[in-house]
Amino acid sequence: MDENRSAPTLLESKNTVISEKLSADSIIKVNGFLKSMGVFNLTFPTQYDTKDSFSELTRNFIKVQHIHRGKISCIVSVKPPIMNFYGSLHGGAIGAVAVRVATACARTIVGKDKELFLGELSISYLSGAPRDAEVIVNASVIRSGRNLSVVTVDFRLKDSEKLIYISHATFYHMPVANL
Repeated sequence: MDENRSAPTLLESKNTVISEKLSADSIIKVNGFLKSMGVFNLTFPTQYDTKDSFSELTRNFIKVQHIHRGKISCIVSVKPPIMNFYGSLHGGAIGAVAVRVATACARTIVGKDKELFLGELSISYLSGAPRDAEVIVNASVIRSGRNLSVVTVDFRLKDSEKLIYISHATFYHMPVANL
């Protein structure tokens, strides 16, 4: 570090490379931003230190309302564990819910003799879902053939029915391997 830079900060570690062109003030600002976003909070509950843990976390906030062939309806409660810094439903939680509900919806059509492989997921974030809001999540199969299924998922605020997120998922059907 040159003489214009301050002592190492939270952002810096033995593996961090910081451009010599950045001023100490810039580094302090970036550190402050990352710290305020919770980047340096490395205490993660042991039960979530597993594969697909975010889906496990979001599962606690989903209640299934209806399941029909090619359609599923759920309600998601917006609570602090799945909220972002700005007080609304976190984008990662939206993605986890979209994948889980879209997969379940595709499963109402695709037999167990096929494994589903998520090939594409798109999400449009139109608005936010505030704390304690209930969000209605409706999934529908819009196409299902021999090799792939396409599912659309919409998220609406329960109170106003305002559309807040839209997702499309494409699943490829893979034969289950017999061992």
